[in-house]
Amino acid sequence: MKKAAKATKAKSTKSTKPAKPSAAPLRFAHPFFSTTPVAQRKPVSGVGTSLVDYIQGNLEPVPRVKGASAMQLADVIGAPASQEIQASGSISFHAVGDTGKSANSPQGDVAEAMATDYNVAHPAASPAFFFHLGDVIYGPGKDNAYRGEFYEPYVHYPGKIIAVPGNHDGEVFPKTDPKTLEAFQSNFCAASQTVPPIAGTIFRQTMNQPGVYWYLNAPFVDIVGLYSNTAENPGFISGTIPGPAQKAWLIQTLQTIAAARQTGPRKALVMATHHPPFSSGGHSGSTQMLADIDSACTQARLMPDLYLSGHAHSYQRYTRELNFNGKALQIPYIVAGTGGINDQAIVAANGAKTGDHIFVKSLQGYGYLLIKAQGDARGNAATLTTTMFQVNTTTKQKSQYDQAAVNLATNTVH
Repeated sequence: MKKAAKATKAKSTKSTKPAKPSAAPLRFAHPFFSTTPVAQRKPVSGVGTSLVDYIQGNLEPVPRVKGASAMQLADVIGAPASQEIQASGSISFHAVGDTGKSANSPQGDVAEAMATDYNVAHPAASPAFFFHLGDVIYGPGKDNAYRGEFYEPYVHYPGKIIAVPGNHDGEVFPKTDPKTLEAFQSNFCAASQTVPPIAGTIFRQTMNQPGVYWYLNAPFVDIVGLYSNTAENPGFISGTIPGPAQKAWLIQTLQTIAAARQTGPRKALVMATHHPPFSSGGHSGSTQMLADIDSACTQARLMPDLYLSGHAHSYQRYTRELNFNGKALQIPYIVAGTGGINDQAIVAANGAKTGDHIFVKSLQGYGYLLIKAQGDARGNAATLTTTMFQVNTTTKQKSQYDQAAVNLATNTVH
């Protein structure tokens, strides 16, 4: 009897143990984006944290870079070619982002159109390289996707290709891409330039960038490429998980460029991130990222002459007007996510000014940028011209759609 009573008691205790309470469901499927600090927000029942808080807690670490993460143009195309460009008095290069499709797609059409800007008889006057603005590869299995989404589409493109990663390049899939940016680094940050096995019989070498963010010192132009991490939106160059290293590097690099201007030629300065600071369609602008970059520019006392980005699959051009170090500046901020993945709707630019920037031009479609820094008799860069070529994917023809020229002496855009 005693044993039976003991068993009954044990069974009763187990059945009456309270269940672990579950979290209350939120009102919405995902939190809203907000830039308001947590301490200043009014609590709303069932809403939970803001989207920006969630994103900042789910970013990826930024891989370490080699040395000062700086490279010379000679490291990309060789010393003789770099010297020929210096002697020619100008440099040009291509730029566009958001490709990741295939050769038989708008990506291939854009690639073929870019190739027509090269003239083997005049290599110094041809584009020095193609600057990819991120999202080279989309989706899982990135290592294997490089064959169809990178090496095949650019099989006829003769220029070297450098890049900053986009959010899709850094995304993680546990079974196929467990480590962020591994495939990107294998193809763009290799120890040396060599044809990888994935390219097969296609002759395109890996690039030997010092890291996923870098400084390119070239004749007539300095280019600073930054990594804005894996979030669909917004972008971040620093934070708790990415860490402070990239922003600290940016400040030091801008200070180095500013100091070089004191004793050497005044070159054009181009800065780029995959995520755009300003955008009116496809993806919104990254205001917090821009504040981080502006902070670095303020500490270094140097602003860019041109800012490039992708992410939104459209063409958008803004003119930012601001006073900086006692000077009035006009800076083009250009979104060129028109490399071929797909096109997104964009509102028509109407010249309206929002804050410190004017929405000047927009286009839904495909195309690429050709950027040229023209030198003067003293070796300085005098003008920085960006031309947008639209590519008709039906006729395969290209046509000039837009052009903006920065007069570097007056800091004005025409």
